[in-house]
Amino acid sequence: MSSAGRTGAEKGVRDVTRGGGSGGTGVDPQQLWLTPDRPRRGRRPGFSRAAIIAAAVALADAEGLDAVTMRRVAAEVGAGVMSLYSYAPDKDTLLELMLDHVSGELPTATPPTGDWRADLKAVAHDQRALMLRHPWLPATLTTRRTLGPNALAFLERALAALRPTGLDGAAKLEVFAQLTSFVAGHVGYELSQAGSARSPERTAAETRYLTTVAADGNHPELAEALAAPGRPLTPEAMFTRFLNRLVDGLDTD
Repeated sequence: MSSAGRTGAEKGVRDVTRGGGSGGTGVDPQQLWLTPDRPRRGRRPGFSRAAIIAAAVALADAEGLDAVTMRRVAAEVGAGVMSLYSYAPDKDTLLELMLDHVSGELPTATPPTGDWRADLKAVAHDQRALMLRHPWLPATLTTRRTLGPNALAFLERALAALRPTGLDGAAKLEVFAQLTSFVAGHVGYELSQAGSARSPERTAAETRYLTTVAADGNHPELAEALAAPGRPLTPEAMFTRFLNRLVDGLDTD
């Protein structure tokens, strides 16, 4: 591969593994995903890596990611902390394992229909459903992702959906990264709104305030926007509208 080809491929990998975000981990993906599931040293414990990951995911789902410590996970599987390190040497590795574990819930066998926009929207809806089931996912995806086997299978589905666009490989990876970043950001907003639900009184007060401001003659654009017909405000309806604008506006030329 030429140096230009390597540069493009490396950029695509960076985009898709970081979801457009910054940061990262020191985890070696080749060592993590291409080595057998067995402890690195000492006597084999009476539990599996799968049991450790499942316990960590259950903790994160119930109490948030801060609750996932090596000590807590060890207690959940009935093991000593040191024996846990033989399967997951640090929390960064454990988080990568958790990410790929829940990625296994994503449907990957759905064949492309040939309508790439519809297929890409289906990918996004599946991602949203997964993130709502695991509320710790959106924030985690922005800083870490090494693409384990389950994540790679879902990526294959997304890339297959984009085949009719004629985009080159790097552009397809960028589109997938852009889509994932959008879904993670929107779900993060949904979760924060649900966690800080406003009272009807607060909502009514804000409506009165904006109505008053819009009527002062200094905000004609706001007045026009507020006079427009209302639209469904359910989380699903809002997500679908925003997603349609994103995907329908993608330029594939």
